[in-house]
Amino acid sequence: MSQKLVQNQNITQTQQLTPQQLQLIKLLELPLADLEARIKDELMENAALEENAADRDDEQQDENTNDTENYEESGHDERQDYFSDDDVPDYVLDRAAAEEEKRERIFNEGTSFYESLKNQIGEQELTPKQEQLVEYLIGSLDDDGLLRKDLSILADELVIYHNIETTPQELEEALKILQTFDPRGIGARNLQECLHLQLADPEIQNKPWRKEALRVVDTMFDDFKRKRWDNIAHRLGVSADDFQHILYVLVHLNPRPGFSLNESSTNEAQQVMPDFSVHADGEGGFDIRLNEDDVPTLHVSRSFQQSIKQYQTQRNSLTRQQRDAYVYARQKVDAAQSFIDALQRRHETLMAVMETIVDMQRDFFADGDEQSLRPMILNDVAQRVGINISTVSRTVNSKYVETDYGIYPLKFFFSTAFSTADGEEQAARKVKIALRRLIDDEDKQHPLSDEALAAALKEQGINVARRTVAKYREQLGLPVARLRR
Repeated sequence: MSQKLVQNQNITQTQQLTPQQLQLIKLLELPLADLEARIKDELMENAALEENAADRDDEQQDENTNDTENYEESGHDERQDYFSDDDVPDYVLDRAAAEEEKRERIFNEGTSFYESLKNQIGEQELTPKQEQLVEYLIGSLDDDGLLRKDLSILADELVIYHNIETTPQELEEALKILQTFDPRGIGARNLQECLHLQLADPEIQNKPWRKEALRVVDTMFDDFKRKRWDNIAHRLGVSADDFQHILYVLVHLNPRPGFSLNESSTNEAQQVMPDFSVHADGEGGFDIRLNEDDVPTLHVSRSFQQSIKQYQTQRNSLTRQQRDAYVYARQKVDAAQSFIDALQRRHETLMAVMETIVDMQRDFFADGDEQSLRPMILNDVAQRVGINISTVSRTVNSKYVETDYGIYPLKFFFSTAFSTADGEEQAARKVKIALRRLIDDEDKQHPLSDEALAAALKEQGINVARRTVAKYREQLGLPVARLRR
């Protein structure tokens, strides 16, 4: 059979993020404390990026002034000036307590590994059955965040122990949903799939050497496990230097995504710096602010800009050394301006999302009653603001807001919806509150079964299935009826 070369031309459409978009995505994810550290790092790395003079003067004044107030802000505790606590005047104690509250606030969260994943279910648009399957898969993960059980076994368990009819194919679809949760790699069935999921993350499509690293995981995994680096480099057709870049990407993947989530969830309390403050203005509206008082205002160095203008006027007569200096200055100025623009877009995006949340949950911000919370999912906010749902997810992740009624994570305001008898939508959180009240008020000698609780909720106009009642009861930490006697 004769062989011949055939050339085909295909048109494909792909979506790739620009470096500016990637930078904005990373900045959106940062809470306030991490943003301040990120800006300091950028100031250290880019000589063309400078703080505004007013910010530097304020900082210098805080360091050098002998004024009592500034002395306290620098870290001095007035209480240490007295021999014992009994000698400390009340006004000093009150001032110290207020200063500590201003510097940092403690937010008791104690969220477990599994709760962190379950919270992400509410961010998806799933059917009730899909929610059940994803939740069961989460409960079947090991401490590393991997799924070691076969899907057919899990399907049998659901039928036998939970009376939920499903198929391995439906579980496969639910698993694909779970595998989009953070951190990437969660729900993988083996190490190879875990690394593949991380490298296939749409967020890093433009990361250098990602495609080559993905090819290694997909087609050369045995060589990778046995550290046959020369074989891999030869099959890829890359130089030793280029292969070091590929290897750097590979070795910085996380083979145990659940372990890192467990580590970050073990603390019962964490220090929180609210990213937003929302307070009633007394006229029926709200004062919404992004807490950026300690974030320095930046500008591009004037000396760098003047150097570029000077080089441009003498472009034809520049020496090689001067051309190199011009290229260096141009790159630094462009990077500085790009960073400043990204910070501005971050500010605009965060404010737009927060204003939308306040508008949709206006009743809660007015009275602080959890029952005032409306059903709201990420897509609702995304459509109002006009941005992608993943952008909203990054915006609310790890962010907190200080209100007249306490400090809340932004995820607190998101909840799925249930329909009442008259067709009105209610938040899942409101259903949980009604369920807890029923259990608190029940006859402890004759506690209500899940079926009876579902019937009682139906009388209140809340139509939920028995299995939904059981799920919410477990999430509230309440035992079954026979254990509530």
